[in-house]
Amino acid sequence: MAAIPMTAALAGVPAGVQANGLWIGRRQLFVRFAAEAETATMYTPEALASELKRLLKRSTYHSVSISGRDPLGGAAFLQAAFEKFRPSIPVMLDVDGQRPEAVERVAGFVALVQVTLEDTPTEPMIEQAVATLTAAASAHVTHALVLAPEESTTDGQILRVISQAHAAVPEVSIVLHPPVDSLTRNRRWLTFMEEATALHGDLRVLGRLPRPTAAY
Repeated sequence: MAAIPMTAALAGVPAGVQANGLWIGRRQLFVRFAAEAETATMYTPEALASELKRLLKRSTYHSVSISGRDPLGGAAFLQAAFEKFRPSIPVMLDVDGQRPEAVERVAGFVALVQVTLEDTPTEPMIEQAVATLTAAASAHVTHALVLAPEESTTDGQILRVISQAHAAVPEVSIVLHPPVDSLTRNRRWLTFMEEATALHGDLRVLGRLPRPTAAY
């Protein structure tokens, strides 16, 4: 029986500006795994490699961002694609951290593993995110934690995540994106930073770039 071709449902390979995290503001090509509500195109590894090669010849980008819905669920697909074409620019992986066991498979072609936690993460989500950062550190890949809390997330909840990440991977870069309205109307985050940097030195507070100017 012939092998079934490996495919992945992608929301295209659009150009955009990175909206959050360590490389915020950088112009990137986005390899976006499609969510259920998004229009998807089925790619083979060969098709993705060919598309990346074509697009990188046409314009200048800082990096390639692998993001969207559960990118590490397609770790085998990504590995096959980047074995066929290795971009000369860095590749970042932006995930929610829920598949730490898959990091090793993609570590060979990724320059940055960025774990993004939205709203108020549960304890199991935090544990998995920290495990993903630990796996990236063990593979000697630059790693970052991005926190995007909601208005109701308390300082204590955010500090707990920072403390757990620091204990596991002391060298991790942490970027905090407070709600935009909260950044502009009060001094909460100035006070918060004093306490947070006592726990972890490599911490910065930034506003996310808005859509449609930027992409995730």
